[in-house]
Amino acid sequence: MTRISRLLLRNGSVIHPGKGVVRRQDVLIENGHITRLGKNLRPRAVETYDCRGKYIAPGFIDMHCHLREPGNEDAETISSGTRAALAGGFTRVCPMPNTLPPVDSEAAVRFQTQKAKRAGFARVFPVGCATRGRQGKDLAEIGSMHSAGAVAFSDDGNWVEDAAVMRRVLEYCKAFDVPVISHCEMARLAEGVANEGLLSTRLGLRGKPWPGEAAAAARDVMLAEFLGARLHVAHVSCAATVDVIRWAKRRKVQVTAEACPHHFSLTDESLAGYDSRFKVNPPLRTETDRKAVLDGLADGTIDCIATDHAPHTKSDKEVEFDRAPAGMTGFETAFSLGYEHLVLAKRMRLPQYVARLTVMPARILGLDEPAIEKGLPSELVLLDVKQEWVFEEENVRSRSSNSPFIGRKMRGRVLGGVLPGGRMWLEPGA
Repeated sequence: MTRISRLLLRNGSVIHPGKGVVRRQDVLIENGHITRLGKNLRPRAVETYDCRGKYIAPGFIDMHCHLREPGNEDAETISSGTRAALAGGFTRVCPMPNTLPPVDSEAAVRFQTQKAKRAGFARVFPVGCATRGRQGKDLAEIGSMHSAGAVAFSDDGNWVEDAAVMRRVLEYCKAFDVPVISHCEMARLAEGVANEGLLSTRLGLRGKPWPGEAAAAARDVMLAEFLGARLHVAHVSCAATVDVIRWAKRRKVQVTAEACPHHFSLTDESLAGYDSRFKVNPPLRTETDRKAVLDGLADGTIDCIATDHAPHTKSDKEVEFDRAPAGMTGFETAFSLGYEHLVLAKRMRLPQYVARLTVMPARILGLDEPAIEKGLPSELVLLDVKQEWVFEEENVRSRSSNSPFIGRKMRGRVLGGVLPGGRMWLEPGA
């Protein structure tokens, strides 16, 4: 990463996701701020990067990921994870609190933000626990965590099963105008390892039926409607949950939702070889569900895209499918997968797609909206949507490589970017 005091990005196509447009513009960055936008800029004494044929977009925001620190640093650290995030174009990330110990205190929130600041890669905006220790019983220190920098609250990995406790969480978070992120999964219906259906029966894998997700989402949106509170539904995986969210939005409930690239690019048919890299939670579901998630993204029912980046060591993953932990890495492949299944598939235009990675998560979390405008800090990424590339294990930036997309040819690549302070990075081959 190189600090450049005066940098001109020339001949690029600048994506303005908040406005839904793309403009051919040069971008001048001085001392970490955007000072001029226009055509044929000719400033003196400036380093130049030719962006001809490439796009310049605001830095992406991932509002759902796992950085594993503290507790599982062998799989990922805040430093390695935020570096991997940059490789995928994410300049801001929101780690979930299911670490060891869980992030349920002001001190734990400050630990994560300070570690990220020292690392100097993507910025970290922690998600704090909704309940103490993620046990679903007593409220965590929501007020003090919010003061320390937590932007949302969740027991991710666990659903807050006690409706009275969830009510209190929603009411308390409403006072701070922050969303509660719900991992919608009824525990007694979530004891399996694969989507319950013909395939799980044929493979002899214990099933997780879709009603466990959709019914949990229905309860939570009803509580949110009753209380006038803000609810965000994590990693939507099935058609019924998309229907629940669509119904709730028609009723003007303050509900938002996210989808993950693996849920709109893969199905449970991928499990036929018992490869544990395809084991995620919630599980990969049917082709009908996959298309419903894409439809939800296209029509705005699902507001944004999040990676659910979940690194695991090889020794943890290379066991029997039933025993392997759920999750796959996601930072470095997210943009390409979304570009393929949403833009190339003509479900949405490029500015709309970039908005799902930038403007929408910022609005949900109350963060400054990413934009490329005069006077704003330089927080942007460079994209080559025509480039084909192969996701090779030797180039993985994460500490873990539990991705089923390793060896797969991708279309559309993040080349690098510029961080606040004028720090520029370029990925190999850019």
